Amino acid sequence: MRKFKELGRLLFALVVWLRLSARACSQPQQQQVPCFFIFGDSLVDNGNNNRLLTLSRANYRPYGIDFPQGVTGRFTNGRTYVDVLAQLLGFPTFIPPYSRTRGAALMRGVNLASGASGIRDETGDNLGGHTSMNQQVQTFGNEILPEMRRVLRGDANALSSYLSRCIFYSGMGSNDYLNNYYMPDFYSTSSDFTTKAYADALLKDYSRQLTQLYSFGARKVIVTAIGQIGCIPYELARFRGNNSRCNEDINKAIVMFNSGLKKLVDSFNGDQLPGAKFVYVDAYQSNVDLYQNPKASGFDVIDKGCCGVGRNNGQLTCLPLQEACRDRTKYLFWDAFHPTDTANVGFGKVTFSSRQYTYPINIQQLAML
Repeated sequence: MRKFKELGRLLFALVVWLRLSARACSQPQQQQVPCFFIFGDSLVDNGNNNRLLTLSRANYRPYGIDFPQGVTGRFTNGRTYVDVLAQLLGFPTFIPPYSRTRGAALMRGVNLASGASGIRDETGDNLGGHTSMNQQVQTFGNEILPEMRRVLRGDANALSSYLSRCIFYSGMGSNDYLNNYYMPDFYSTSSDFTTKAYADALLKDYSRQLTQLYSFGARKVIVTAIGQIGCIPYELARFRGNNSRCNEDINKAIVMFNSGLKKLVDSFNGDQLPGAKFVYVDAYQSNVDLYQNPKASGFDVIDKGCCGVGRNNGQLTCLPLQEACRDRTKYLFWDAFHPTDTANVGFGKVTFSSRQYTYPINIQQLAML
């Protein structure tokens, strides 16, 4: 009997050791960059909208149902895409929202993303308060940089050197279509612009905003393409197409923007912004591949949210205390708009270590520059 007990203890110790070893191998052993700054919308917002008067908030259950810290304001059940990147970059904790971060804590980076925000200032006004890309960039330049300079005792050269080793992430544009151009009852942009002219106008504004980040010290920059939003549950709940499951009019408009964004990355990496390295992340092509072969990524359900209201769970986002689907690992979408933790983890890993959806290098290579 004593031998069986001893054997049980040894087996338990072996299991613990194996788990710890697997955990250690799954993440980098040290932080690869000194800081990580995040600009974007609800796909990466982690609580900045919590105190705003807006319908674009996620600080209630079932949001965060699978997140270690519970409800935070993330628009998913667990981690966002940038949470996954932070883990892969070796950060010991997730990058905090700017809304509750000040002083020396800014030195490791903050998240300025805001749900419903866009490249254009008026984008998302239909949902209430938000912080647009212009405002996020201004906040970085007018509030965060002076604080960081104070931490470094006014040494501007030290700050420039420090920021040049950090990674900046920007994911914008989805709401400029969903909560602007394709909402004609609230906005006039679809009357004012053709789809081509609108993409050009967005890219002109976005180029100025990213160039301003460069002038503030950003040198390693990730920009994400807009995903295939004509196929998200929100659009599927509204679209009645004869020949396609998705709203291809929206998808065609998105392709115009994404094509221009990739060209913009080429320009920035050329002579336009000396010393900068931009990486383009092709979220659109990733979506196309997922829809064509969801089983390969482990998904059974790709056309409706894990929680929500109406057709495809796409007419409204998750209601407070609503019961979500049980096996969330089989769902591509958490709600009408946003991917699940499982989807974010998969996309984070592939864009970090391979070039399947990144151009011209992957995120790990960007960190090592």
